[in-house]
Amino acid sequence: MERESMEFDVVIVGAGPAGLATACRLMQISQDSGQELSVCVVEKGSEVGAHILSGAVFEPKVLGELFSDWKEQGAPLHTAVTHDELFMLGSDSASRAMPNALIPKTMHNDGNYIISVGNLARWLAERAEELGVEIFPGFPASELLFNQDGSVKGIIIGDMGVGADGQPKDSYEPGMELHAKYTVFSEGCRGHLGKQLIEKFHLDNGKTPQHYGLGFKEIWKVPAEQHEQGKVVHTGGWPLTDGASGGGFLYHMEDNQIAVGLIIDLNYQNPHLSPFDEFQRYKTHPVISQYLKGGERLCYGARAITKGGLNSLPKMSFPGGLIIGCDAGTLNFAKIKGTHTAMKSGMIAAETISHALHAGVEGGKDLDCYQEKFEQSWLQDELYCSRNFGPAMHKFGAYLGGAFNYIDQNWFGGKFPITLRDEKADYAQMAEVNAYSKIDYPKPDGKLSFDKLSSVYLSNTFHEEDQLCHLRLKDERIPIEVNLAKFDEPAQRYCPAGVYEVVEEAGEKKFVINGQNCIHCKTCDIKDPSQNITWVTPEGGGGPNYPNM
Repeated sequence: MERESMEFDVVIVGAGPAGLATACRLMQISQDSGQELSVCVVEKGSEVGAHILSGAVFEPKVLGELFSDWKEQGAPLHTAVTHDELFMLGSDSASRAMPNALIPKTMHNDGNYIISVGNLARWLAERAEELGVEIFPGFPASELLFNQDGSVKGIIIGDMGVGADGQPKDSYEPGMELHAKYTVFSEGCRGHLGKQLIEKFHLDNGKTPQHYGLGFKEIWKVPAEQHEQGKVVHTGGWPLTDGASGGGFLYHMEDNQIAVGLIIDLNYQNPHLSPFDEFQRYKTHPVISQYLKGGERLCYGARAITKGGLNSLPKMSFPGGLIIGCDAGTLNFAKIKGTHTAMKSGMIAAETISHALHAGVEGGKDLDCYQEKFEQSWLQDELYCSRNFGPAMHKFGAYLGGAFNYIDQNWFGGKFPITLRDEKADYAQMAEVNAYSKIDYPKPDGKLSFDKLSSVYLSNTFHEEDQLCHLRLKDERIPIEVNLAKFDEPAQRYCPAGVYEVVEEAGEKKFVINGQNCIHCKTCDIKDPSQNITWVTPEGGGGPNYPNM
């Protein structure tokens, strides 16, 4: 097919904090040097921020590096953290507040802000456009383009108007090619194209397998007397048992709103575990419910989190481009924060590309000098110091792992003379169905706990019904013949949006994919024990439309 094309100096895939920080820094350098630069950002969401979901407590030092006058420019950092609390939860009402002196120092939040990362991205997009960046929301990067020498040439925007049968409809419009001297991939966790790049260029050679969590988040409007603006609560323990690990959060934002969530590590073994139902149970614990009771649930969403850290961080450069932020895995799990690190990785990318273009380095080269700039930055030191945090929790559990991390972070400053490694991929951890008993989850009460469909409704998710399904099976037989028999088809439970079902038709089991429900969390692409599901981009603008997550 012959497609129209556009040429840019730099194309950036994904309008999250990493991609937009890259764009802003590129244009700042361009203006300072007097060197003209054309920069384009494409975003699959219907608008910037529509697909962004994060806790989030934000460390603002990186914003000060990008815009020293961010306060005067009205950056959406309105709620400074006033105090932290950490609880180890037991079942029912049991809990233990951890003294501040025993909490790893990375989990303290003095000087940080409770924010909506979606709103931060919207603000960064405004700054980028003021600097001359072109931003195209609703345009998903669906395919990679390569030069004859194998380097990345750019991307293809996904076709519009393709029916569920794969045939063009009357509304068919072919996607455009975007060509660039350098292409930056900042798609977020488990990026569709980033995954292909890591495999094609063997960027993860010598690294431990990447590790992931599934993060849930709701925003509640609560009675004023239950609200303490600036309060940050983190929890470990219940409801995650039987080898499942993770932690919860509750952040008091402005306007009597609270963000509540649960992160579940995707290395869990029990195939009967339902992450969604664990989150619903979590909200009923008295430590959490005391703030939510009588409130109104406003928003719901879920998103996978890349949390392998430095041990799993791939080489971030390849011929023709860079992979940055959560697409690569720059999150600092010891801090439970990834926005500031993603932005910094993007700023380093901008400085690397600008230097190459100024020096006349031809497009398509491997800018492996990025690694040197990365290692000279505070980002390398921060990720190095947190490299043991996740593996310690996985190997030793919440209590012994927490003790190790306290010693590592507070006594050794994250430079304990041993590096722990987590060598087994998350999907390979799942046990067969007969190894565990089924979990009897309570029915939702409609006050604190809810069902999946009413929750997905609050995510404002929309996909055109008659379009090619973006959840692809490598082998259509595997869900029933393998996954159902061995694991009771866990896609029915690990998906937080009710996309996957096993139904009976004419006496036979059938695997059903309700792609219109998909909230783009990528969990299926990660956790399927047979690695049979591939998530690809749907038509532009499809998916959730988060207002301020």
